[in-house]
Amino acid sequence: MAECVECGADVPLHDDLESGEIIDCATCGVELEVIDVNPPVLDRAPELEEDWGE
Repeated sequence: MAECVECGADVPLHDDLESGEIIDCATCGVELEVIDVNPPVLDRAPELEEDWGE
């Protein structure tokens, strides 16, 4: 388990977690990025910017 940085809820993690993986918080819906796996560290996932074909 890890804690959501947005709402503080427990986020369940699977055994084969990888750094850079994106996980959704079931409580608040925010996307979290796995920063480190041992111990598990989560942070808000970076927002993707729109590419308007420029």
